[in-house]
Amino acid sequence: MIEQLGPGAHLELELLELLSAVADRQGMDASPDDLERAARFVTAYIGQVPYMMKVAWTSACNVGLEKQMKCILDVALSYWEEGDDVIPDELGVIGLMDDAYCSLTLLQAVSDNYRLLTGKHLFPDDLTSANQAMHRLIGEPYVSELETIVVRTMKEACIVQSVKKMAGEEKQINLDTQSTIWNHGPAGEFDIQGLESLGILKD
Repeated sequence: MIEQLGPGAHLELELLELLSAVADRQGMDASPDDLERAARFVTAYIGQVPYMMKVAWTSACNVGLEKQMKCILDVALSYWEEGDDVIPDELGVIGLMDDAYCSLTLLQAVSDNYRLLTGKHLFPDDLTSANQAMHRLIGEPYVSELETIVVRTMKEACIVQSVKKMAGEEKQINLDTQSTIWNHGPAGEFDIQGLESLGILKD
């Protein structure tokens, strides 16, 4: 589905119009170049999903969270397969924004819980800022529906309980020796500076 967007997807008129509307709503006067940079962020964000799914699965296998991560990835994949979801897929790149947001927010939630309970990062990429930016681009009521899916899936996958067991005293030795290669913390994140002109990087 992502490959079908094509190399010129960031110029899709509907996406540029959406981004222009977001800027207007924030009281910003975004130039055509600003809108193109923001559109490139959107397509890069969507294009990151397959890579992040592979990284998340590999990292989960490294620390013994295969069962839990399979549940997370199954939900993410099933959402991609649902055409008439929160934002219908028939809308092209706009229709994939919610699919990508659902997937990457789920993965970041797993990583955040893992770091909170163990002090270590599950994978190197920090998606927080990019997810926050996409949250503002998608807007309500859509993001609330998507975040309901994230919360429900995290509970069903029993992520917190599973990681707590790993972080317990009896597991601490294994955690130290078999943890993840990402003990140094996030290696980098999306370039979202082009979104300043849309007014969505404000606190």
